[in-house]
Amino acid sequence: MYRDETASPPAFVCVVGKTELRYQLRAIDDLHEEGWRLDAARERDEQKPATEGTVDARGRSPKNPVGGWYGMKKGLRGRFGMYMPPLLEALGLTEVEHNPKNNRMRAI
Repeated sequence: MYRDETASPPAFVCVVGKTELRYQLRAIDDLHEEGWRLDAARERDEQKPATEGTVDARGRSPKNPVGGWYGMKKGLRGRFGMYMPPLLEALGLTEVEHNPKNNRMRAI
């Protein structure tokens, strides 16, 4: 993962194999500032509705600060919940449970 501040809007880029995923950089601050507690469930398919109360649901909600998707490439936006929890944990902004499934995270 790396920051691309030259993108419009600024993005963080996640490269997985040959796939490049881009999310609005402001998602990091937006999620942290809310002081939320969310399930770190991973919804991979953006065509299916996200489970309420998850990182993915917040990342696509019309009620979030950008009014919808933080993901910048249609077809890959639904992976938001896969990459945000470990990124926010690595940045020291969240605590994430590390159970086999049904993990939760909260802002610190």
